[in-house]
Amino acid sequence: MTKRISRKSFAARLERLTDELRRRIMDGTYAEGDFLPSESSLAKQFELSNNSVRKGLDTLAAEGLIVKLDKVGSRVTAPAVRPKTTITIICMPSIERDLEFSRLLEDFHKLHPSIHVKPVAWSMLDSSLRSSPLDTIRTYLEDGTADLITINHNHFIQLIENGCADLLEPLDYAEGTYRFLTDAFSADGNLYAQPVVFSPVVLCYNKDHFAEAGLPEPDSGWTWERLIDAAEKLTVPGSRHGFHFYQVSENRWPLFLLQGGKRRARPDEPDWERMMDGIDLCGSIIQNRHAFPPYLSESEPEASQLFISGKISMQLATYNSLNDLKHSAVRYDIAPVPYMDVPATLLIAIGLMASRRSKAKEAVKLFVDYTASVQAQQWIRSRTLTVPACKPVAEAPPQEDTGLNRPQHDQIFREIMPSYRWHTDLGVPIRLLGALHHPLKLYWSEMIDRQTLLSELRRLRPGSGQDEEARADRPLA
Repeated sequence: MTKRISRKSFAARLERLTDELRRRIMDGTYAEGDFLPSESSLAKQFELSNNSVRKGLDTLAAEGLIVKLDKVGSRVTAPAVRPKTTITIICMPSIERDLEFSRLLEDFHKLHPSIHVKPVAWSMLDSSLRSSPLDTIRTYLEDGTADLITINHNHFIQLIENGCADLLEPLDYAEGTYRFLTDAFSADGNLYAQPVVFSPVVLCYNKDHFAEAGLPEPDSGWTWERLIDAAEKLTVPGSRHGFHFYQVSENRWPLFLLQGGKRRARPDEPDWERMMDGIDLCGSIIQNRHAFPPYLSESEPEASQLFISGKISMQLATYNSLNDLKHSAVRYDIAPVPYMDVPATLLIAIGLMASRRSKAKEAVKLFVDYTASVQAQQWIRSRTLTVPACKPVAEAPPQEDTGLNRPQHDQIFREIMPSYRWHTDLGVPIRLLGALHHPLKLYWSEMIDRQTLLSELRRLRPGSGQDEEARADRPLA
């Protein structure tokens, strides 16, 4: 028994030696041409014999990280002669727009030329079987397809609630990251997704349209009644409408349900009766042809294009979607979303998960740490309109003036933080959001009445038999 424990301890110390030296070489602590500490120094530091140290150094030499010179020592090789470590990251469809991701990768590759990060679009696996996002993520993690996955908060919650935490590598908390983000991506005391960016839903409006109509611009005191009144006055028949939003997005329509019900600490049963106020409000807005067009956008960028072309005066947006406007000439600004009883807005966030089954954990860790670093977060802040997860970076002016079309009230996300709500505050299991949207669309289209809707909504509960339908029907992003 003692020998077995001793062997395990030896193996752990040897692994720690190789991991530590590999990390220091890859992060530049030991640069090209540097010599590693002597074998005797390493043996003392890691409590190993000289022969064991040599075995560890042989491993690093086989990886091309060092060359062993007789009677001289172990010298770090040039990155150009090392074999590259390739790690695969599965990316959400909007990640290029939200982060300028390909250019962010270029910056990382300059810092770590021995690592190649290969981005792969997050597509549905086994589409013929109508795989759910949860099934897709699980497959990526289990079969080794992915070393890293970008994920939004909704999908993360689904993953954890379905017992998939054991597929994820616990990550280090990054200094400066907003606490509400690390809390949102943690479970059982472990951080399982490194927050990268976030955004509340805000009201985006055309300043010229308001000036032409002689209307005051939106502010934090706006109710939905104020918005509807302004939208009707901004509408020019045959030319433009006053208000619009991407109706099928799960980051838009749930806002009305959230404002229609009390803030809830994820109870077993949502308060459908109370949510009906928000449901009815949403229906009255999208049916109002004096304010809202009958146009159904097929994507978020398409909805943004209506705004850019002047066909819409106001829209619900996120900081992520504002990137569609960053090179436009439209004069616009943002304000808090209107409210019913108390201010509340939806919060979205994107994080980075690491697979516990990755065979390149050191490279994975370097990339995860990079995305949360001040350097990368400042890069995102300067080159996009997306809000970085690092508080000091997000709340400071961009370090570089890159000529982007930024709203005047770029920092409004700070002022409205008390109104932030996650989708989970609805009290509806995330996996049922897709199934929830279907009866709502029927109700808003006047194809079912109020009592039929309530009956359908009350059937949506865990174990109701509609779980599988919900899993299949939910859109990916």
